[in-house]
Amino acid sequence: MAVALVSLQRGVRIPRARVCRLAESALRALGRTGAEVHLTFVNDARIARLNGQYRGVRRATDVLAFPLEAPGFGRLLGEIVVSAETARRHARRLRVPVGLELELLVVHGLLHLVGYDDRDSLEARLMHERERAILKRASRPIPGRLWTGLLTAP
Repeated sequence: MAVALVSLQRGVRIPRARVCRLAESALRALGRTGAEVHLTFVNDARIARLNGQYRGVRRATDVLAFPLEAPGFGRLLGEIVVSAETARRHARRLRVPVGLELELLVVHGLLHLVGYDDRDSLEARLMHERERAILKRASRPIPGRLWTGLLTAP
């Protein structure tokens, strides 16, 4: 199991070791211990370009997941791109540490890579429940307000 992390932005300090450990823990929880994942942290301008290019939505978003797993092509599960700027805004609004918001977005991206989809409300609920379980399993203190705006009230 390997996690590669690169930060292509300068505005937000990324707790690299903690994020990588959480990603590895999440991969174990998802039964993907042999998988590799690439984590890339960018600014809003870069994620808006990617969102426009790959999803046809010309605005910043918090996280994009690009599944790359294919038979015969090694262990690479995919790449997750996180907007550190958007994560910082969410963290400030919710009064949670930016590191926790970054971790939530990484787990969210990992769930997309293994097939979870949050476009349907029932599937979104299942996905967010799995996120909570993974963060809790990683012994992260999770304030209820972290979920504000996702599916539940504070």
